[in-house]
This record gives sequence, structure tokens and C-alpha cells, in this order.
Amino acid sequence: MPRPRSAMRKIREVLRLSLADGLSRRQIGLATGLPYTTVADHLARARAAGLGWPLPDDLDDAALEARLFSSAALPPGPVRPLPDWADVHRELRRKGVTLQLLWFEYKERHPDGYQYTQFVERYRRWARQLDVVMRHEHRAGEKLFVDYPGQTLPITDPETGQISPAQLFVAVLGASSYTYATATASQALPDWIGAHVGAFEFFGGVPAIVVPDNLRSGVTRADRYEPEINRTYAELATHYGCAVIPARPYKPRDKAKVEAGVLVAERWILAALRDRTFFSLAEANAAIRERLAWLNERPFKKLPGSRASHFAELDRAALRPLPVRRFEYATWKQATVNIDYHVEVDRHWYSVPYQLVGQKADVRLAATTVEIFVRGRRVASHLRSTRPGRHTTEPDHMPESHRRHLEWSPGRIVRWAEGTGPATGALVAAILASRPHPEQGYRSCLGILRLGRRYGPERLEAAAARALAIGARSYRSVESILRTGLDRQPLPDAAPAAPARRHANVRGGTYYE
Repeated sequence: MPRPRSAMRKIREVLRLSLADGLSRRQIGLATGLPYTTVADHLARARAAGLGWPLPDDLDDAALEARLFSSAALPPGPVRPLPDWADVHRELRRKGVTLQLLWFEYKERHPDGYQYTQFVERYRRWARQLDVVMRHEHRAGEKLFVDYPGQTLPITDPETGQISPAQLFVAVLGASSYTYATATASQALPDWIGAHVGAFEFFGGVPAIVVPDNLRSGVTRADRYEPEINRTYAELATHYGCAVIPARPYKPRDKAKVEAGVLVAERWILAALRDRTFFSLAEANAAIRERLAWLNERPFKKLPGSRASHFAELDRAALRPLPVRRFEYATWKQATVNIDYHVEVDRHWYSVPYQLVGQKADVRLAATTVEIFVRGRRVASHLRSTRPGRHTTEPDHMPESHRRHLEWSPGRIVRWAEGTGPATGALVAAILASRPHPEQGYRSCLGILRLGRRYGPERLEAAAARALAIGARSYRSVESILRTGLDRQPLPDAAPAAPARRHANVRGGTYYE
């Protein structure tokens, strides 16, 4: 059974963060919500498969899964008994107990167990996962902490006087404490993503890791061990080549840097602007930029320099360059390809190749485009439409029979018939005009034209002339004329023309000229 699409997305993210960004396995595990051992297994399989980054463009999810998880991808390793590391850790607290003593006891119980070096290494690896208090030392360009403070900035409507609270987004670089702040209308996903883009452009580069609090806009499911990142937020991280590692719930040490930055922003930006009235977000952000420049240039009390000088010395050179193209905000939704090979988005229907009927698809919705992915491969791209209940169909997505039907029109069929002769063209036009809707006559007309393959165009033209003369307006009449050879007989004397029927749905032959 193939792995779920979400699992394959995480595997691609593991490969990107390791092969392109050089993050450690522990950092990758925090960014993707995968256990350390699973990350290590994915990377080992990638090495065995000879994969690098970027992955080949034609390597969709199915091909990637086959490369990584074939039966020969990794040789099975020997299975050796392991001690209960919690017991080992507990025993070490007892006076006089050492790892060497515990290893001797372990080997007495399991002679085929690990040797002393591996025993110690595996215990220390397990012990490193324990929750220990430590002082956070931030490396240059490594982490950017982001959050919203509880305090808001009032924006007054100049016409109604109504006051709306604007949110203050704060981003702080770990090494230099260089700070960015901007006012947004809300904490919703579009504002959250736009604030990140603004922060990266303000810093002139991208950190290796972004550390948000567990805000709903960025983290779909908050969890200490496996937080789930919003799909659009994850796409932003991929576009800028960074990782998102949310702070653990109820762990204030994980976000101490941003909480300090939020406190500074509240004191030196929001409090300083408390007596000013702003009539738009743009006006408020202009004032925030002035206060922000002052804050970053303000000297530290206990350290030499300022946030700006530390940024110039530490973070600026260590940040990764901005991509050439600015991130385009988009949302994602899941859909199933309908039987008519279209997927529905906001009550509009977009086509995909007809072979994908019934499959699950991921739909990326940008401001002007709709992109559709199946198992990690883009299968369709359309201009976004605002017309509900309509279809946007790419002809190449249609079966051949549907494409031929789409190309039919009354005028096309009449011109096709006139290629046989004027009488055939006139007969086809008369048949189409006699139907309440021309489409109802398509099948009869096409059947008549196919009779020319069996009897030849000359006989079909003669049969059409006879059918016009006797007022016959059907495929069966023309086929009977040809089958019985009446097309070779002289035409009957012209009968007096019947009075023309008048009806709103009846069209004359000139309608199709």
C-alpha cells in the first residue's frame, strides 16, 4: 500500500533540510515532527539510493517511494537485545554505580549484546533526549523567533470613527536580538505569512530556523513531540530554504528570546505611540518603522554596542540570501477528481488529465492561479476564475472522443457537408433548422455524411437532392434512397412548396451561413 501524501511530503522535507540546508537530525526531527530514528532511516535510505538535492523533476511520490523503500534499499541489521535505559539511568543515581558495572551485568544476561563502547554511546544518545535545563546560546544566523504580543494598536476609521485593533507582529534574531515589527489587520494566515515575508526582506536574508509560538495560523496541531505545520507555512519555509520548529507548549525557555523582544516592543513601540491616533495600517506602520530604527540603534545597557551593531557583526553575513522571486501567498485544499476529470474549487471546476479520475489531489490556490498536484507531481495549472458554476477545461486533458465533440458546431457541420456538394449542404442546414436545438440534429447529419464513404460523394449528393425535393429530413430517408438506388432515378416534379412553419425555435438555412 502506498504511503499517504502527507508522509511523502515529510520525507521530501527531511531530504531538503538535510541535503540542502545541512540541519542536524535532531533539528530536522523537531521541524518535521518525526522521531530521530525515522529521520536517520530516511537519510540512510536516500544515501543508499544515491539521491541528492534537488530531487529530479520527474521523481513523483510513487517513484520516490520506490527508490527509498524497495526491499533492497537497506540491508537488515542484526537484532541485539537492549537494556531498559530508564533503569540504567535510575541505577546510575545510586552511590558507586557506574556504566561499566551496569554493562558487565548486561553482558552477563545477554552475552550476544553490545560491547561497552556501543553500550555507552546508545545510553548517552538516549540521555540527550531528556529534558534538561540549559542556557540557550544562539549561533549567528541560526534562529528567528516570531510572535504576537497580547497588546494591540487601535486604528480609527476616518469616516465612522470605529476603532479596530491591529496586531503587532514581532520577529527577533537569536544572536543579535535585532528586531522587526509590523502592524497587521489580524493574526489570520494571510497576515501571518505576509509578516514573515516582510521580516525576511527587512533583515535582507533568511535564518536557518524560524521558531514560532503555537499560533493557530502557523501550527495546525500543537504538540510537544509532533507539531503539525500549516501547509502554506511549510511552503513558505521551503521557498525561503529554512525550517520551522515551533516552541514546545508550556516550555517558556524555548521562546525566551521572542518574549523578551515582545516586552521590548510593547514598552518602546506600542507604549511610545499610545497617544497617537492612526487612521490606517500604513500610517501606523510608518510610525512603527521610526520607533523600530530608534530601538535597534539604542545602546545596550550591559553590553557594548546595540542591536544594529550586533546584527552587522554577527547575523547579517550568516543569513542565507533571499530567493530571486518573492513568495506568493497561496492556500491548499484537498479534492477528489470527479468523473468528468474536473476538481471543484470555490464552486468553479478545473480540469486535470482524464486518466486521474477518482484520485485524490492537492490544490494550491494563489491569487491568480490554481495548481493541482497528484502524489506530489503537478498535473494541471489554470488561471483562477471567479465565475461560479462554470468550467475551465484544457483540451489536452480531454479524451480524444470528447475533444472531437467539443469541436462540433452547426456552422462547421454545414461547411463539412458543402464539401460534398450544395445539395448535401442544404439538406444538413435544413435538418439542423428543423430541430428545436441544432445539437439534436448532429447525429443525423453526421450519419448522412458517413454514407458518402460507402456510396461515394456523387451518389450522396444525388440522394440529398432527392431528399430535398420530397421534403425528407432524416438519416433513414437518405439511407433508404441510396440503398434502393432511387438516387439514380430522375427527380420528381417539384411539388408546390408547403407554407413555411413559423415558430421561435425554427431557423432557416441562412442561419448557418
